[in-house]
Order: sequence, then C-alpha cells, then structure tokens
Amino acid sequence: MKILIATNNPAKVREIIAVLNDGATGVEWRSLADLGKEIPEPIEDGATFAENAALKARYYSNAAGMWALADDSGLEVDALNGEPGVHSAYYARNVADRPRAERDAANNAKLIASLKGVPPEKRTARFRCYLALADADRIITTAEGSVEGVIIDAPRGTGGFGYDPHFFIPEMGKTTAELSSPEKNQISHRGRALRDLKSRLRRLMF
Repeated sequence: MKILIATNNPAKVREIIAVLNDGATGVEWRSLADLGKEIPEPIEDGATFAENAALKARYYSNAAGMWALADDSGLEVDALNGEPGVHSAYYARNVADRPRAERDAANNAKLIASLKGVPPEKRTARFRCYLALADADRIITTAEGSVEGVIIDAPRGTGGFGYDPHFFIPEMGKTTAELSSPEKNQISHRGRALRDLKSRLRRLMF
C-alpha cells in the first residue's frame, strides 16, 4: 500500500515518516518529490484546520491517483484571539512567494511585534494539528493533536521550523526548536496526531 504525504515542506515529511514509517502498518510512504511531476498547491480557503486538511487530502489524492495524507496545523495565541490560526503559514503580509526561511522570519517578527507589551503569563498558546487521509473525494479517517506552551520574545534553538524558536514548553524547559527529533515527535501536536493516526491505520490495514 502506497500513501502520499501531501506537503511540500521537507521538514514535515521527515517528521511524519519518523513517526509512521516503522513497518507496522505495511505502508510505503511517498512524498510529492517522489511523484516525478509537479502538482500545483491548492487554495486553502477552509475556515478551520480540519477543513483545510480534508481539502488538501482530497485534492492531492485525486491529482496523484493514490491515497493521500494531508495535515493542516498552526499556532493559536490566546492574547491574539487565536491568531494566527489557519493563517499561520502566511501571517505576515506578502510572504507567499518568499523562500521558506524568509517567510518564517517575517511571520515570527509579526508575531513578536503583535505581542509587544503583553506580559509573559498572558502569552499562552498552542500548536494544533489536524490530519486527514483521503481516497479521491472520500475521507477515510482523521486525527488531531495539540501541545500547550507560551510565546517568548527571544528565539531559542535551531531545530524545527516556523514558530518553533518562540514556542516555549514550560514542563520541558525548552522551545520546540531546542528539542531533539525524538523529543519533539513524542510531545508535539503533529507527533500526537500521527500516533493517533497510526493506531487508526493499523485497524484499517488489518
């Protein structure tokens, strides 16, 4: 059984494979880069992470002709009324066409500027991840996960991507950018959603 990992983010592909590719489900995971053809990205116009994940899973499954796993994830900051939320990837304006590193830097700069003057105890936030597995237009199964933390001004760590350097997890004493890959996969929103998905896949396959 071959399943497409429907993301152009190589860091996400690595995280997903690290959790799911243990042979227990009998799945061969494929990335978009493995297809040998370019598939334009869909317009993500869902109002929620769940809607966007389902939209992407259906789109890529139809385009590639195989089951497709898509995620939609992002950061919710309580002091910003849940922003950036579904707009996490493009929180800063006019960053859609920039290289990923520049886009991340612009998004983080806007996040910290938006929280100027907000005290540490009111900077609570969470990462959320929703996963959807599709066969053409049919959603086969879904999963979700989240992790709580606080936003800090000064970035810490060189791992991860996106908002990771500013997302501090008090019980770990680290930002998600300071975690090792095994640590991050164990506690992250995506890691938790993927483990939920893995148990569902086992039931589907066997």
